[in-house]
Amino acid sequence: MPCVDFVMKMSADFCSPEWLIDSLRSGEKVLVLDCRPQNDFVRSHIQGAINISLPNLMLRRLRKGNLKTSCLIQNNEAKEAFNKLWKSHKIVIYDECTTDLNSNPSTVVDLLMKKLRQDGGNASCLAGGFSQFEKIANDLCRRTEKTDDSIFGLCNLKISDDSGNGTSESDSENLNSPACMSPYPVEVLNHLYLGNAKNSADIDLLKKFGIKYILNVTPNVPNKFAEDSDFKYMQIPVSDQLSQNLSAFFPEAIAFIDEARENGCGILVHCLAGISRSVTVTVAYLMQKEQMTLNQAYDHVKRCKPNISPNFNFMGQLLDFEKALSGNDTQGHPGFFCQRSNPLDSDTSVRQT
Repeated sequence: MPCVDFVMKMSADFCSPEWLIDSLRSGEKVLVLDCRPQNDFVRSHIQGAINISLPNLMLRRLRKGNLKTSCLIQNNEAKEAFNKLWKSHKIVIYDECTTDLNSNPSTVVDLLMKKLRQDGGNASCLAGGFSQFEKIANDLCRRTEKTDDSIFGLCNLKISDDSGNGTSESDSENLNSPACMSPYPVEVLNHLYLGNAKNSADIDLLKKFGIKYILNVTPNVPNKFAEDSDFKYMQIPVSDQLSQNLSAFFPEAIAFIDEARENGCGILVHCLAGISRSVTVTVAYLMQKEQMTLNQAYDHVKRCKPNISPNFNFMGQLLDFEKALSGNDTQGHPGFFCQRSNPLDSDTSVRQT
């Protein structure tokens, strides 16, 4: 790999980490875009950076030039900041360790830089990427608060591992958003709560809200109180991946939620961050049991939890689910009203404890 100094001499596409360090320390306003997977961004990123992590679908649209850069930003505050600054301020884009854009001209960094320049922005790539910057300016890197150790090492779970190496649409997650790390789940309907993995491991919180049923929509977040007879679990082992068929599990999930509510017990529906998979299941429940349209159900959940962001594939499955519920689609996604037919690998299935 060529050294950073060499790359800087060979290409005007790069800015040096030293230049960015001086700019940040002097208070100069620079628009910094982080193109790494969301989990890497959450763990540590350059102060003030905005995360842009693209699924393949949006990457293709960006490559074709028919996608606005602001559309890639899910967080409303970050999007507003981007729209205010991108035309008038220097833009620095980085991934983990890019030193040669020519080696892979189809990378997010290269595509984004070309798009911004084409639209009139002053964009360049950070030489050496985040890894080089962190080595020499660790004080200018920001990290999220350490996850509670009581979550069985949950802080070591990588969203990129759980979402197909960054192909997740969600958990776009804005994991850096304060709303995503909320200490409390939100009540969507009477007894129905939507939250994240940390909520599911907080025994005091679960007791406070009378939650005795927990629907875990992840393949790898542990059911912490599975041995406690006070709690009943269902786990749906689906990753936040564009290839996953979450709709196949709607019938079991809806029945599980119904059971909890009929028994007068609180039920927590959670995934890792509480903004994609768990939201999709909750929206499906509202559509079937409350006779809401997809738009009505989505808007209702969004009013309760503003940072929701189901991935494109799950939204498509909800659209098909809506057609199936209305009787306008006899095909739809498998599993709406019948038994699942191996939507995932044969060794994965709904688990109840």
